[in-house]
Amino acid sequence: MRLRRGLLAASTGLLLAVTGCSSFTDGSSSADSSSSSAATTTPVQPEAAPITWTDCDAEITELIAGTPGSERDLAFECGRTEVPIDHDETDGATLPLFLIRAKFAGQTDRIGSLLVNPGGPGNSGADMALSLALSMPEDVLRRFDLVGFDPRGVGLSTPVECVPADLKDRLVAAEPRPTTQEQMDEVLGLTDEIAEACAEEYGDALGTFNTVDTARDMDLLRESLGDEQLSFLGYSYGTTLGSTYAELFPENVRAMVLDAAVDPDADRQADAEAQAAGLEAGFDAFAANCTSLVSGCPIGGDPRRFVQDLMGAASAAPIASSTPGETRTATPGVILTAVAAALYDTSSWPRLSQSLAAASTGDAAGLFALADAFTGRLDDGTYTNQLDANTTINCADTPEDQTYSEEQVLQLAQDWNQRYPLFGAGAASSLYTCGVWDAPRTPLPERDAEGSAPILVVGNTGDPVTPLPGAEELAGDLTAGTLLVWQGQGHTSYPKTDCVTAAVNAYLIDLTAPQDGLTCPA
Repeated sequence: MRLRRGLLAASTGLLLAVTGCSSFTDGSSSADSSSSSAATTTPVQPEAAPITWTDCDAEITELIAGTPGSERDLAFECGRTEVPIDHDETDGATLPLFLIRAKFAGQTDRIGSLLVNPGGPGNSGADMALSLALSMPEDVLRRFDLVGFDPRGVGLSTPVECVPADLKDRLVAAEPRPTTQEQMDEVLGLTDEIAEACAEEYGDALGTFNTVDTARDMDLLRESLGDEQLSFLGYSYGTTLGSTYAELFPENVRAMVLDAAVDPDADRQADAEAQAAGLEAGFDAFAANCTSLVSGCPIGGDPRRFVQDLMGAASAAPIASSTPGETRTATPGVILTAVAAALYDTSSWPRLSQSLAAASTGDAAGLFALADAFTGRLDDGTYTNQLDANTTINCADTPEDQTYSEEQVLQLAQDWNQRYPLFGAGAASSLYTCGVWDAPRTPLPERDAEGSAPILVVGNTGDPVTPLPGAEELAGDLTAGTLLVWQGQGHTSYPKTDCVTAAVNAYLIDLTAPQDGLTCPA
């Protein structure tokens, strides 16, 4: 599961109140439409619908008040538009998409819109637009409107909602390293419950929420925004979405930055193992940083042993939280979810070490805060639809022949647990998910995007979620791919360091791609 965190947990309630939100069965949507097939030639697109923009500046300004960057002179609009459920049925039923547009008051020599996607799949592009409006270099904001949209099935765009909150709680709390038959039965039983609940709620309509159709939605958004060609910034899974768009519409690419690339050539097993290895390396980097602190590491000289011992203790006696009203107790699953969450961003490392130390003395409040932000759990015990959408989109994209039996998963979990002691068994168990997913599939196309403008692929040597080989493979597959490498830590690279920021800015604004293989120091 690749997730990217932002303001969504805070903003969802407000944006719902501002804009309203439709379910999949509202309006003109149809629950029995079939998904379109992946094509490697430019598809015939239906006519783009207009975007209805409303001024939501006052509400968003209030939401972001006090956040770093909120002093910028920005104006925000919220938008709604319609896209076909099935792009091959140009006169068929539609579903609504939600957008946010941010404009910088100092904008001059406007180039157009910069469309952004934060990854997941399942994370909100509207939320990403808010985050980037506060943090992106002003040189870029002066030239582009920043536009984020919630992809179909995500956030406020006809959200897929089929996994009850209590089931999500049980999933997070479950054994994170299942290596015995009993442990695996528990974990895979929860996976079965999720698949059954979603199939019962949506049936074949689950197949509608796939990357190929979302890429086709993006081309309609480009047209509705008035842009002759697309400028796009995608992170993590957003690199899969962006490269799929470039394959389908190569002539419509103006500039495309694909940061923290998902390996386009790895099958599901190779991808899961690479992520387990990446998270292990990320933990080692966190541990080395902690033990090098002059003030001393809050969790001692062997952070890995500390975490393993804490998980062992929590298995026997789950840890309570000091948060008022909190009735949950932290199991090993909660602990490891919090650890994984913090590995995405080095700025979370101090918080992780402090939260682990506090948990060892009986207070898991910090661990719950990290885990809840990662999984989309809100203060009232409900969840955003991150997990629902993540599972739905991943499985809609997965060919039916890339499925794994319980026996195969258990064998891999036992093997990977030896090689990747924190994250291997959990990564193996994830391979079971799409094997029991009962919905049509729209596999991703092979992606070389022949005929597109140059595409900039960014990777970093210490990315724990999408390791650098994925960026190298994607840049190599793309006919016009250019690779930019950062020798850094954490998930994603732009705009975290001056060297990467300067190269990406020059590319987005002037279409000047850096030398292929340029490496930026940590």
